[in-house]
Amino acid sequence: MNPLFLAVNVVLAYLIGSIPVAYIFGRVLKKIDIREHGSGNMGATNAFRVLGKGPGTAVLLLDIIKGIIPVTLLADAFGLNDPVSLVLIAVAAVAGHNWTVFLGFKGGKGMATSLGVLTGLAVQLPGLRIILGLATLIWAVIFLASGFVSLASITAAVALPVLMVVFEAPFVLKLLAIILCILIVFRHRPNIRRLVKGQENRVSLFRPKT
Repeated sequence: MNPLFLAVNVVLAYLIGSIPVAYIFGRVLKKIDIREHGSGNMGATNAFRVLGKGPGTAVLLLDIIKGIIPVTLLADAFGLNDPVSLVLIAVAAVAGHNWTVFLGFKGGKGMATSLGVLTGLAVQLPGLRIILGLATLIWAVIFLASGFVSLASITAAVALPVLMVVFEAPFVLKLLAIILCILIVFRHRPNIRRLVKGQENRVSLFRPKT
């Protein structure tokens, strides 16, 4: 591990994660500040609501890619393939999405970019693939059963460190899972309050909104 290369890569990962995709799409497509519409969040779910399914899907994919690139292409370019470096780079990318330097350190909730870094890490660390697959399955089941993206995201985030323990993942991956879980739950505090009060909005794919 080269400390200088690692520091540079962490900064680059943060900057890539900081690219405010939903904000850019809102400005380009509808000449709006997406922070002033819908839930005010700069994630894919709000992009779906405000910009439509096509742009929302593009935002989701690009937010995932923001997580994949730092832990794959950048890490390979700098020769930083050890687990500790990859975890630090991954956290930096998610932090960039959550607190983007380009918009006053206010960003999204980190779920898509977290999925991106975990997907990228799964390429480097094969043992992570089944854990990521199960966490994704948990997200899908909860979302399809409830219609709440927030509930699905929180549940999957909490399940992630549990799965890491069950499958005896290396300590650094357990630590990453705990950090990602904390970040995701922390950023979903308003959603948790709305869920408790029965005021959270559903995202409907196959049924009318309620």
